[in-house]
Amino acid sequence: MASQSQGIQQLLQAEKRAKDKLEEAKKRKNKRLRQAKEEAIAEIDQYKLKRENDFRRIQTTIMGSQGNLATNINEQSGQKMQAYNANYQKYKENVLQELLKMIYDVNPELHVNYKYKV
Repeated sequence: MASQSQGIQQLLQAEKRAKDKLEEAKKRKNKRLRQAKEEAIAEIDQYKLKRENDFRRIQTTIMGSQGNLATNINEQSGQKMQAYNANYQKYKENVLQELLKMIYDVNPELHVNYKYKV
């Protein structure tokens, strides 16, 4: 009976050790899963940061060239406006003189289709 009781004690102790080992294995597994999850999140964040930097670089390249185009267009428009203003100032007086001459120097003539009746 004593050996039977001793056998039961050994079985209980073995069961307890197995239970402890299972709990320890579960804790290690959970710890590894948590660590893997943290590593995955860190890797995802790093990848996301890399992609965002690439996107910003490409966007800056494209928007920079569009900004350069806008600057060039504005410069060209300014140059054309200056040229138009210079031409306006240059020919303004001559055009006004021609218009006034046409208005003041009226030569009355009969129209070619007018038939004079006596």
